[in-house]
Amino acid sequence: MPASITIFLDKCAGCGLCVGACPFGAIHMAGEKAVIDMAKCTLCGACVEPCDFKAIELKKDAGAVKDLSEYKDVWVFIEQKKGVIQSVSFELLGEGRKLADKLGVKLCAVILGSEMESRIAELAERGADKIYIIDHPALKSYQDDPYTQILVKLAEEFSPEIMLCGATTIGRSLVSRVAVKIKAGLTADCTGLDIDPEKRLLLQTRPAFGGNIMATIITPNHRPQMATVRHKVMKEALTDKSNKAEVIRKSYPEDIMKSRTRLIDVVEEIEATVNLAEADVVVSGGRGLGGPEGFGMIRELAKALNGAVGASRAAVDANWIPYSNQVGQTGKTVCPKLYIACGISGQIQHLIGMQSSQVIVAVNKDPDAPIFKVATYGIIGDIFQVVPALIKEFSRALRRS
Repeated sequence: MPASITIFLDKCAGCGLCVGACPFGAIHMAGEKAVIDMAKCTLCGACVEPCDFKAIELKKDAGAVKDLSEYKDVWVFIEQKKGVIQSVSFELLGEGRKLADKLGVKLCAVILGSEMESRIAELAERGADKIYIIDHPALKSYQDDPYTQILVKLAEEFSPEIMLCGATTIGRSLVSRVAVKIKAGLTADCTGLDIDPEKRLLLQTRPAFGGNIMATIITPNHRPQMATVRHKVMKEALTDKSNKAEVIRKSYPEDIMKSRTRLIDVVEEIEATVNLAEADVVVSGGRGLGGPEGFGMIRELAKALNGAVGASRAAVDANWIPYSNQVGQTGKTVCPKLYIACGISGQIQHLIGMQSSQVIVAVNKDPDAPIFKVATYGIIGDIFQVVPALIKEFSRALRRS
């Protein structure tokens, strides 16, 4: 029987509390009685508790109830490119270790690829208690169909309690498909994770409402509890060469490896400076640069500091610089030792992506710009005068060193 909601009109007192409680505007008053617009109702149940007259009844889906006690262990999907494990996976192993210890379960790494046996020791040294490895030539490069089918098969066979993945292009594409197929909840772009030890719930914290609040989301009725986590918001797992892991090698029929699409080539984006997500120094430009030509001096300053070039969403939306350079809620999260923001006002969406930087230097002509509230050092002035002066001084200082 599917879920349903009913208002008992003989009990409804017309108080209107349910109208205010509905987050979707699905309830209105008709005369002195509450009426639900089923075209808008999501059956969330937010209206049930505020009704003091017990006039609203929500019946949940009466399908088969899972025995949640059958689900054990914390899984981390290990993202690899050309056989090299990506650093976001080491960050998740570090955080996964904390979660596994709080739950009293094992930390498991799941790696798919071709000729990946050489990476087993590396994953064990990073704290994995158990490693699931599926090695096949068809898995050399990520493709949606085979990766999804294999991860679904693994989850159905071994029943993980928690599954974590990086909030990368690959991670977002993969786990959303997996979550749908195994009927699990998924929280995207988390910036914090914790455990409710009494209820064994994963507390998944992420920005909401444009980054204006932080929401903590739980998945009480389904397993595994799934989350993608932003890169550079957590510390990498430390290396312990004495740590050993149990290795489980799985193989699947060739039809599982088939893909509806054919990978022709992988074209790497060529960037003159270092990788944005991995950089120790990031120099970012915003709307204050006035146009794409302004990024010439941003690149020059980044090059002088052996850093990466970033940008605000406004600069990307204006087509001054590619999206791959965007820092913020809808771009990349960075955590460099030094972040220099040039002509960026500092809206909350941008701050979410860089406020964990160790040292933040802001250059802006507006003394009231929000960026100065999070900046370690602020320079109030014309960026077209300040930035060239910084380039000159940094270049001279680095030549002397």
